[in-house]
Amino acid sequence: MNVDALTGGFDRRDWQEQTETNDPVRFAMIGVGWWTTEQAMPAVDAGDLCETTVLVSSDREKAADVAADSETVEHAITYEEFHDGAASDAYDAVYIVTPNALHLPYVETAAELGKAILCEKPMEATIERAERMVEVCDEHDATLMIAYRMHTEPAVRRAKDLIDEGYIGEPLFVHGNMTEPILELVPDPDQWRLDGELSGGCAVMDIGLYPLNTSRFLLDADPVAVRGTVASVQEEFADVPDEHGAFQLDFPGHMYAMCTASQNAHLDSHISVLGTEGKVRVEPAFYPWDDRALQLSHEGTTVDIDFEQIDQMEEEFEYFAHCLLTDTEPYADGEHGLVDINTIKAIYEASETESTVTLD
Repeated sequence: MNVDALTGGFDRRDWQEQTETNDPVRFAMIGVGWWTTEQAMPAVDAGDLCETTVLVSSDREKAADVAADSETVEHAITYEEFHDGAASDAYDAVYIVTPNALHLPYVETAAELGKAILCEKPMEATIERAERMVEVCDEHDATLMIAYRMHTEPAVRRAKDLIDEGYIGEPLFVHGNMTEPILELVPDPDQWRLDGELSGGCAVMDIGLYPLNTSRFLLDADPVAVRGTVASVQEEFADVPDEHGAFQLDFPGHMYAMCTASQNAHLDSHISVLGTEGKVRVEPAFYPWDDRALQLSHEGTTVDIDFEQIDQMEEEFEYFAHCLLTDTEPYADGEHGLVDINTIKAIYEASETESTVTLD
């Protein structure tokens, strides 16, 4: 195996043509929780192609306090004011990071206002609401991207390159895991992730989505059937079906993914693809505060592949802004997100019926 060939020539932003602008994409952040203040806003500030100009929250005072610490935020408004069109001249795009079942109303309003939309995953709590998101964006010709940050993560992109270049032969099996002790990370038993109506599910919906979607990205394929088992054991998870979950995805061409997820387990994340001639593995993989590591096994040799560690959220925002500035359709559009919602709901059905569920 030519190790030198593996470490050179990788362009983490092979999608990028425009590197600077005098007219950055202006974002309204919808939802001003810790993810927005600690991850999204700093990522936008660090980038070159966008800026945050509007904050939207249920609590105007909270939004105003955050805005006071920002050099670019011009307006702090309520959800009601957003729906009424307040400050709509001050932003070009929205980033939606409310609970899952509350995404749709903000997508509808943003689309009606002619704004581009970056919506956190999973895109909604039900298939019907997710489908409506796609419909309303089509009706108003609004750009919709679902925020899958693994698509712009260098470790994952390099892993896909190695698979596409044939270093593992024909892909056969994906093994993926994402687990966390959610009540230690967010010590609130009344949080929305544990409310089935707001979340639409728990372990599989919230973090099982990562190995699911990354499997699709690495294999460049969509699942055709699923099997799965989910369970909630502890009292705190009584209102959701899946404190823990394990599922199998069948892909065309006899490729399979085995995935696990838990909201009440040791913090861990990894994904690997085993082929007829080798294996590629990313571990840690999915948490943005971890330094990712990439390893390739081929021809009896295992090597660590070098790549640049980056801020996953900065890459995601810069990619979306780049798409808007260059009039390019983003990769993870609403139809892409719908595949995941349909797959996740099929996993829950497979667990309940103890059967294999075929996907359309």
